[in-house]
Amino acid sequence: MERSVERTLDSTALSRERPVLLRFALMQVRQKDVAEDLVQDTLVSAMSAIGSFSGRSSVRTWLTAILRNKIADHFRAAGREVSLTMDTDEGDDEVDIHFAPDGRYVHAPQDWGDPERTLTDKRFLEALHACMKTLPYAAAQAFLLREVTGLTTDEICKELKISSTNCFVLLHRARLRLRACVEATWLQPSGAQRPRKAR
Repeated sequence: MERSVERTLDSTALSRERPVLLRFALMQVRQKDVAEDLVQDTLVSAMSAIGSFSGRSSVRTWLTAILRNKIADHFRAAGREVSLTMDTDEGDDEVDIHFAPDGRYVHAPQDWGDPERTLTDKRFLEALHACMKTLPYAAAQAFLLREVTGLTTDEICKELKISSTNCFVLLHRARLRLRACVEATWLQPSGAQRPRKAR
């Protein structure tokens, strides 16, 4: 089994994951050169440890775990400790304000236009990156692992060591906060409102 995994898992297979890893790293460190270095270090580490890959998880999950460790090391070296505290028990009021007692939206989501065009809009991407900084760490991690790297709920739970219930709560809160923040910064006139930092 291990021999067949090694045969199929070569440098080409690992390099195919580079774009996804780079997007994930960019959302974390927000400096392209640093993100590229971290991804390169991740792929080099993966190649040297390829014999330890058992195939029990996907290649992407395995590489993302290595990259997350590289990012944590980067922040530690820069003197920025990253809190791993899960925020699933906080912020209920912030979520509840979006819904009426009957469970419907107080204000319906605004029309964001054509999704394909939105993803190429520089102002949208700038707003999204700024709004990502406002998310609590755990919610941001869950959102990035789901939407950027495409991991399944089970894979996210294993990676963050949380339950599926906590994962759904984190993703739900991340999406609500990002929606509100992006609508306030991207859809409103420039400079009308700035995203607030997570407490």
